[in-house]
Order: sequence, then C-alpha cells, then structure tokens
Amino acid sequence: MSEDIRNRIIEIIAEQAVIEPSDVSMEQSLEDLGIDSLGLVEAIFAIEESFDISVPFNANAPEESEFDISSVGAIVEAVTGLVAAQKA
Repeated sequence: MSEDIRNRIIEIIAEQAVIEPSDVSMEQSLEDLGIDSLGLVEAIFAIEESFDISVPFNANAPEESEFDISSVGAIVEAVTGLVAAQKA
C-alpha cells in the first residue's frame, strides 16, 4: 500500500508543479518544485480526497502544522501514517 501512496502523492505533486512524475524526487521540497502556497493547499485537498483522510494542516503557518511538508518524502510518510491510523 505504501508504494501506492507514494506513487499517488507524486502524481498529485507533479500535477501541481506542472511537471512529469518522473521529475519528482523524495528529497525535494515543494518549493524546489515551484509549488507556491496556493499549490500547496490544492495538493493537500487532492491528497485528502484521494485517501479519504483529514490532513492536520494550517495553510497560514505550515511550519506549525503536525503534518510535515518539508519534502516529498516527509509528505508520503505523514500520509502513510494517517492512512494507517484511519484503518486501525
């Protein structure tokens, strides 16, 4: 399942950055990919919809959020945790 989560998140982020999924690496930040705050919010909404989860995210102060958006890998890890908690 985590491979599916990773691939779907990369697709969502690539769509927001208007690049190919193959151009997204786990180490990159959303800023590295050219995603601004509006793109970030749209990506969060798409992630919530795709995985039927609620992301604890504060768009006005992302650094204060419990949801780590520091890199693509961190987002994948956070979403994987939310999905697992939902199924528990």
